[in-house]
Amino acid sequence: MATLSSAMILGNPAALKAAVPAGARLIGLDVGTKTIGLALSDTRLVIASPLATIRRRRFRDDMAALFAEIDRHGVGGLVIGLPLALSGGNTPRTQSVRAFARNVLALRDLPALLWDERLSTAAVTREMIAADLTRKRRTAIVDKVAAAYILQGCLDAIGGAAASLAAPDRAGF
Repeated sequence: MATLSSAMILGNPAALKAAVPAGARLIGLDVGTKTIGLALSDTRLVIASPLATIRRRRFRDDMAALFAEIDRHGVGGLVIGLPLALSGGNTPRTQSVRAFARNVLALRDLPALLWDERLSTAAVTREMIAADLTRKRRTAIVDKVAAAYILQGCLDAIGGAAASLAAPDRAGF
């Protein structure tokens, strides 16, 4: 069991990619008060797919379900949606998610990144309405689809960071 001091909350997607072992996946989390939406990346860290929704009960039960998915899918890092205020500041939910992240990392030594998730659920819901999904179906999948939206944003940033690192510096040409 890891301690908080050995677990890492990283500051940017490139650092997360560097900290994740080759061939390992990332898991995205949309942490709510009633549910935790989960999404999973492919092993190349390019595509995010909705995975599951955990109904929140006790923290211990939530972690057992989360760690079972982490172990089952060979996850090497976490991307946790951070619900910032529209202004970019903290809210009580922001503080709650930060505490959740610290508690997870106290139990499992994984690199983690807190990713700005402002309006992710609203964007996903808007797209599901446009696709004419019923309210019942939207309710059933919104959390894991929002987790995929959050994770995909991070994966896109990782890809962009990798592309900019690989591209030659053209300044001065």
